[in-house]
Amino acid sequence: MSARNALYLQSGGMTAVINASACGVIETARRYPASIGRVLAARHGTLGLLREELFDTDGLGRGELIGMRQTPGGVFGSCRFDLDEPDANPEQYRRLLAVFEAHDIGFLFLNGGNGSMQTALQIARAAKAHGRPLQVIGIPKTVDNDIVEADCCPGYGSAIKYLASSVREASIDMASMSSRRGRVFVIEVMGRNAGWLAAGCGLAADGPDAAPQLILLPEVAFDGEAFGSKLNQCVERIGWCTVVVAEGVRHADGTPLAQVSREGHYVQLGGAGAVVARLVQERFGFKVHCAVTDYLQRSARHLASATDDAQAYAVGAAAVEAAVAGADGVTMAVERVSSSPYCWRVGAVPLVRVANLERRLPEAFIRADGLHVTGEFVDWARPLVAGEALPAFIDGLPRYWSPRLPLLPAKLPAHEPRPPAAATRKPVG
Repeated sequence: MSARNALYLQSGGMTAVINASACGVIETARRYPASIGRVLAARHGTLGLLREELFDTDGLGRGELIGMRQTPGGVFGSCRFDLDEPDANPEQYRRLLAVFEAHDIGFLFLNGGNGSMQTALQIARAAKAHGRPLQVIGIPKTVDNDIVEADCCPGYGSAIKYLASSVREASIDMASMSSRRGRVFVIEVMGRNAGWLAAGCGLAADGPDAAPQLILLPEVAFDGEAFGSKLNQCVERIGWCTVVVAEGVRHADGTPLAQVSREGHYVQLGGAGAVVARLVQERFGFKVHCAVTDYLQRSARHLASATDDAQAYAVGAAAVEAAVAGADGVTMAVERVSSSPYCWRVGAVPLVRVANLERRLPEAFIRADGLHVTGEFVDWARPLVAGEALPAFIDGLPRYWSPRLPLLPAKLPAHEPRPPAAATRKPVG
């Protein structure tokens, strides 16, 4: 029997190193021609799978793979598309299985976060229920670093390397300016429910009064009085203060900081960083600058961590090795073997223990006053930003690669996926 083909999917939000995982899959699969035929890739993840929009990666040479690994974003495209449960949309699963059948796909490598691992689990269960021979392996990635049962997630190290560098640089600028009134710099970072990215900014602090002086985390209810007191003390002492705000910071009653209640309805006021900046300005009259990092924090490939790049490649390669060895229904996970010296390996965890679950910042990583991180967090996070995996530069700017792969001819009737039914995902937590 000839070797079955593999399909690689990128899913959810991007990272600076997700394409390293793609390279890990493609290059490792080529070492097992007796087990794996061609490696296909879906355009825009699950949507491309349902639409039967597939690339054949066989045409990618060594130079193109190097260029892919050094490029941010998803070179094959991604999406945020949740599958319905089978009983709510059986046609959706019939379509998925038909695409697998039409292209002789026996391996599915799904590269995503905790929500994407739920998608992988759903597909694995559907294939088994219908007797379709399909091995499903998850490949982790998320700048949020919130996948459970892993020491860290590929994408996180590069994101916090960029954020901590930006906080340090902007704060040096802040400290160099003279002003008759206090100055505050507020920087908002991603993190709706987990404060890993905000915590990572704490790596920038290399002294008692070094920035960021305050970090607001989703795991800690916002206390305006405690925050204001610490902020004012800092400005009185050194003349300025840098505040990192996770987008998901909440009041004690659980409502997001960026919302207020008016006549029983929540009204969106803007980002959490803007709310904090406005509070500071109105209460103290300080000069306030506010920045939102948004896509910058997850796409800064020019400052990627060498550790992160290596781990991203390794989980892709390990996924193929696991599949060839017969694994199914698992996701790869980075495991820490030692912190000093820093050593790690890649293991496997059943999808059912990961899918749709969310790992939050542990108490041991949060300072007692809830407004910064502990030395234990810094010791844990520092190895993740180690080293530089620089892309090629041309004319002073990074040179990034854009694939020019044609889509494979469709073998099935055209299909346009319908939007997911409401509330198909169970609450994360």
